[in-house]
Amino acid sequence: MSTNIEMENAPVSGGWRFKCGIALFALMLLLVVAIPVLAMSGMPPARVAALTGAIFVGNKIILVVMIAVMGKAGFQELKRTVGGYLPSLKDEIVSPARHAIGLVMFCLPLVSALFEPYIDNIWPDLRPNRWEFQLIGDLMLIASIFVLGGNFWGKVRAVFIRTARPVSTAKDMQAS
Repeated sequence: MSTNIEMENAPVSGGWRFKCGIALFALMLLLVVAIPVLAMSGMPPARVAALTGAIFVGNKIILVVMIAVMGKAGFQELKRTVGGYLPSLKDEIVSPARHAIGLVMFCLPLVSALFEPYIDNIWPDLRPNRWEFQLIGDLMLIASIFVLGGNFWGKVRAVFIRTARPVSTAKDMQAS
């Protein structure tokens, strides 16, 4: 009886299954990094698109195999380890200034991406077609989620729930 309890609490990071799962996780990351390398290699765009799709599907399959190999305990340990390096989104009330800055950071890349094709069609040489600017927009969108806080993500999620209702708590009223 006590051996079962010890086995459940024992760290799984030393076993071969966990190490094999880590190797599969590294393979997933390597395949994702290979996509830009394939695009810059001079390969025909149709082949790059096909390989990108294959890598996308392959990564999902590798993820399922990784979870099966590692087991639930090993996968939970991997999530804790990797998640420890990522900032957590706490359910906190953000200041009005932080909220305004976060909304600008969130909406600006979306509005820019929405109107880019129309602007390019109307005035072709208005903006430079540089990938650096598009990367900055993507990074700004990702950073805005952290600026807006964890409560914002719950609000966005509630938009897609038909029965969701806005609720103001006493904590919200004090922050205003």
